[in-house]
Amino acid sequence: MSVPLGRNYWKLWVASVVSNFGDGVATIAYPWLASAVTRNPIHIAAVLVVTRLPWLLFSLPAGVITDRVDRRKLVAWMDVGRFVITLGVALAVLAAQPQLSSPEEVAAGGAVPDSAGLLLLLIYTAAMLLGTAEVFRDNSAQTLMPAIVDGENLEKANGRLWGAEMVTNSFVGPPLGGLLLAVAFALPFFVDAGSFAVAAALVFMIGGNFKPSRESGDTDETGKPSFWGELKEGVAWLWGHDLFRPMAIALGVINALFMVAFSTYVLYVQEVLKLDATTFGLLLTAAAAGGILGSLVAPRVSGAIGQGASLFLTILVSAGALMITGLTSSFWVVWVMIAVFSSVTILWNVITVSLRQALIPDAILGRVNSVYRFIGWGMMPIGSLLGGVIVLAAEPALGREMALRAPFFFAAAANIGLYLYALPRLNTSRIEKAKQDAGYQETAESSDASSESTEV
Repeated sequence: MSVPLGRNYWKLWVASVVSNFGDGVATIAYPWLASAVTRNPIHIAAVLVVTRLPWLLFSLPAGVITDRVDRRKLVAWMDVGRFVITLGVALAVLAAQPQLSSPEEVAAGGAVPDSAGLLLLLIYTAAMLLGTAEVFRDNSAQTLMPAIVDGENLEKANGRLWGAEMVTNSFVGPPLGGLLLAVAFALPFFVDAGSFAVAAALVFMIGGNFKPSRESGDTDETGKPSFWGELKEGVAWLWGHDLFRPMAIALGVINALFMVAFSTYVLYVQEVLKLDATTFGLLLTAAAAGGILGSLVAPRVSGAIGQGASLFLTILVSAGALMITGLTSSFWVVWVMIAVFSSVTILWNVITVSLRQALIPDAILGRVNSVYRFIGWGMMPIGSLLGGVIVLAAEPALGREMALRAPFFFAAAANIGLYLYALPRLNTSRIEKAKQDAGYQETAESSDASSESTEV
């Protein structure tokens, strides 16, 4: 009989679902706003560069802070910060709204506003601040989960959370964002700000003390815990681990290639697929469909073919989906490929995140998680910039349309190289050895939890 997830879990669940709904609205709002300001692929890609740059800059110190403070409060205050930042963006866009082209005019290559430079600076600044808050918030939230649910429920809890997040982030949010954009450019930003306010209130309501116990003896000259000593401890633990080191490297490559392909995606959608904002939002519902499928089948696929084989499947299927996306001009083919890509992404996440939560000691979980994400997410701004450079460099020789397709081809080919790297390092036998070394034992309840995680 499985252990109930509990009230605290459901408060976190609702908070995450609400904030992800806002993120889903923002998923279409920010790139569409950027495309109303500039048509330059480097400038468009730079929005994602500055959004992901904080993962490269702040992931490591965020891990030390996560292991020093109450993780619940850190999550809540970061949501408060995101509310304030997004509300500021909404008010600024509202003031500039008379100068902005309609979504239909933007898709047709309409003129940019006179205040384009200031608006672009606003977008970059907000993206950087929101990305920084996300680094601290997400690292803390992921390390918070093992303190809220029992170990045997981790896959169940993560599966249900990610499935619900996918629905709101990719199925509900983007279409609504497209409709709101058609009404007024500022409207989706106000909705996004409201979602962060609600999420913060719910996380503050979670009961208990979530400050981790301290086991490290490193101190500075004042007798206080040494920041750099703790940071080095997290880096050394992960880099010395035979499973998590190559897993982090693989994630870094995966994320970089994803950003290569999708950093100029809004231009591909407008100029190759010929979509308006509302239809773009409908296209992004594919991620939700694939995410739901992935959350339903991930534990079953993992149990049937093994965790290592499941990770390899993710890499190969992603390569195929990217290649087909680059070749087609069909809305429905792209929709299906996004769904496929999303489903295998969930499969990867359910396996790797649950492994980290189960095998990394709680006292250093925040630091090790931050090192993992420094490698895995720190590559995203590099990939984003590379995607814009590929389009800009390819356009003179290949033309605009083929240049916008080129990042998908590059990312697909590079995924094959990643598969060859992962094959001897992320197989099921390597994963089972890591479990044995950590003294991790899967119980009958754990097996039940894996099955129940298919119910979203």
